[in-house]
Amino acid sequence: MPLAFGCAAALVLLAQAGWVGAQARPWQFVAGVGMACAVTALPILILFMEKLDILRLPLGQRILRYASLDDIAIWGVLALILMDWQRVGKQALFLAAFAGAGWAFRRLMLRVPERDRWYLGLAWLAACGLGADWAGLHFMVGAFLAGAISDAHWFDQKQMDQLRHHVLLVVMPVFFLSTGLRTQWSVGGVAVFVAAAWLLAAAVAGKLIGAHIAGRVLGWERSEARLVGWLLQTKALIMIIFANVLLDKGIITPSTFTALLLMAVASTMLTVPMVTPLLARKEG
Repeated sequence: MPLAFGCAAALVLLAQAGWVGAQARPWQFVAGVGMACAVTALPILILFMEKLDILRLPLGQRILRYASLDDIAIWGVLALILMDWQRVGKQALFLAAFAGAGWAFRRLMLRVPERDRWYLGLAWLAACGLGADWAGLHFMVGAFLAGAISDAHWFDQKQMDQLRHHVLLVVMPVFFLSTGLRTQWSVGGVAVFVAAAWLLAAAVAGKLIGAHIAGRVLGWERSEARLVGWLLQTKALIMIIFANVLLDKGIITPSTFTALLLMAVASTMLTVPMVTPLLARKEG
């Protein structure tokens, strides 16, 4: 449902000049912007649910599963959008090599001690990222594939949390600085803010209506459906990465990138203020 609403919003932008990237086919632009509206940022969602004290509750664990499925869909749609049919041979070769190498990687990880798995895991991450980029996909698609076939129990969870903390502490400021430098406020003028509001409305409505329909089918309470819909609004980091990839590949223009960035920030900022009173009523 969020993807459908996002694609409908993208069709409106498609009819206007200045939003579609030079390298994009119409369907790529529509699918890319549509998926951007459907994104849920798993790291930010975990942070918010920790602050709201629901992460370890059954509701929080359910929402994590929903967001994880969303995460898989994000990179699956991105891989489809970036398929270059003129270089499909290279991409097929990469996927075939990935399947074989992935099988060997999994067997190797089971045979080595845990301290060596960290080095092998980082080497595997780099190899998949470089291979995906060589095939005309993107580093991020390769990175997702590298993690998708890795098992969490191979690593000590406490050490993994520390690694994530330090990587975010060191790398995230650089990433956001780079993103800020690529944001062109002078391009598009007021139209960028109008487009951002349009995309925000599509993203919020899609998540809320989708959760409402799911709630009716599965027998949820109405307040629970609203709670799920608002918690899945978080976009922030993953959305910005997704938009960066679309910009790198010429699927969207700098104006669209700026509108998506504004939409991601606004959507994430809405989450906690909307969820807090819903949680209070539910607990009361």
